[in-house]
Amino acid sequence: MIVDERAPSLEEMVYSRLEEEILTGELASGSSLGEIALSSRLGVSRTPVRGALHRLAEEGLVEIVPNKGATVIGINPADLVDIYRLRERLEGLASSLAAERISEDELLKLEEATTLADFYISRNDTEHMKELDTVFHSIIYKASGSRFLSRTLSELHRKIKAYRKRSLAVPGRLERSENEHREILEAIKARDSRRADELTSLHVRRALENMLSSMEQN
Repeated sequence: MIVDERAPSLEEMVYSRLEEEILTGELASGSSLGEIALSSRLGVSRTPVRGALHRLAEEGLVEIVPNKGATVIGINPADLVDIYRLRERLEGLASSLAAERISEDELLKLEEATTLADFYISRNDTEHMKELDTVFHSIIYKASGSRFLSRTLSELHRKIKAYRKRSLAVPGRLERSENEHREILEAIKARDSRRADELTSLHVRRALENMLSSMEQN
């Protein structure tokens, strides 16, 4: 029998599924995560469920209380502000490095993502726009040439998935965000690392302001 060592374990699959449900808001803060119920719903034994819950607890997404079980914590508003402030500093750095190190192929992909975004905005296709927002930033992370910076930023970006979806749904935000993306692209094309840093930091700061305003209104 051939065993594919790259295949995810049951614990990994359970962990990924629950993390996704927490980060998208499908499992809301305060939700109880009983091992027996999860085992039944996911069609696995309690062992991988238990391991996945402990991993989520280490990430701070779940709280496990002895003799009571696990409860979803998720990403709260205070976490959100912290994550955006980290992103503001780190994404500015990533764009600055990208302006110095980006390859012609990566630059082409960045331009393609921007052109596609304009197309989907004209069609009011918000779902594809949300995907392209992630693509745009991911290209810059990789183009920075720093594996650790790219990994850290990808993780931060993923952690606020539910909030980003809410932010981009605010009327006019998609268009403004895409205009900011285009300015960042032009700075990177010009190999202007300082301006790329400033524009990207401003972009993330505006996204946070937009998010907080949206939350206050709701």
